[in-house]
Amino acid sequence: QVQLGESGGGLVQAGGSLRLSCAASGRTFSSYTMGWFRQAPGKEREFVASIRGSGGSTYYADSVKGRFTISRDNAKNTVYLQMNSLKSEDTAVYYCAASEIWYRNIRRPDEYGYWGQGTQVTVSS
Repeated sequence: QVQLGESGGGLVQAGGSLRLSCAASGRTFSSYTMGWFRQAPGKEREFVASIRGSGGSTYYADSVKGRFTISRDNAKNTVYLQMNSLKSEDTAVYYCAASEIWYRNIRRPDEYGYWGQGTQVTVSS
């Protein structure tokens, strides 16, 4: 069992940067694949990035590749999403998620069993 809580969202101008954090409870954080998803009004939740337990394998949506970086600090039970060169289309509620599937890269919401409450990111143009 793991509980997740996101922070770091806010309002930023286009071209700016934000760093989201997701703190996790539980003693086995390093065994989980962690992911970031986002959901804009009227749209389905979409995959943004994921990182496997050791931190050695990352996976990105094409829409954020080269602009966003996912990382984790297993000693702090925290996963991060560094977002640079933000665009208005990045505006959404961003969710942190955890999965017990550790052996491959995963991007479907139904592959993640644990979710945070979300944090709003608004990019003004």
